[in-house]
Amino acid sequence: MAKKKNEFWEWTKALLIAVALAAIIRYFLFAPIVVDGLSMMPTLKDQDRMIVNKFSYKIGEPKRFDIIVFHAPEQKDYIKRVIGLPGDKIEYKDDTLYVNGKAYEEPYLEEYKKQAQDGPLTDNFTLEETPVGQMTVPEGELFVMGDNRRFSKDSRHIGSIPMEKVIGNTSIVYWPIKDAHIVTSK
Repeated sequence: MAKKKNEFWEWTKALLIAVALAAIIRYFLFAPIVVDGLSMMPTLKDQDRMIVNKFSYKIGEPKRFDIIVFHAPEQKDYIKRVIGLPGDKIEYKDDTLYVNGKAYEEPYLEEYKKQAQDGPLTDNFTLEETPVGQMTVPEGELFVMGDNRRFSKDSRHIGSIPMEKVIGNTSIVYWPIKDAHIVTSK
């Protein structure tokens, strides 16, 4: 009888340790997220399932063109691309991104730019014309945009994103399996 009781206790301990490890991994390191909507098309599709790396920005800084997940003002989590870092001056002119006066290519937009026959994919704007309301991205904040520029609610509408609202970055689509891939920042 004592052997059965001891075996039960060993299995219980193993199960509790597994549950604790899973909780720690999910809360502090990695978490699944589902893409909700079309704002990141063609890079990400509606209902793609991805892994969010929560640890990466604890030891490093976001880079331009990273895809991040953050808590949006509507009590939802958004997935967008980092366009502007703290101190950057952002401007769009003639469907071209300018950061601090330098033109940047955005290869992830090429497919949609070819389809946009009725005008630019991204309308002209300066940072001052957005809710950010100043010449540069504020310290400790990011300017983000969706890849589907005509149908994305992003920093052009909700302002810059404080770093404390950023959950992490994401680059692995794991579901549906036929579409599983690593998303590059460029």
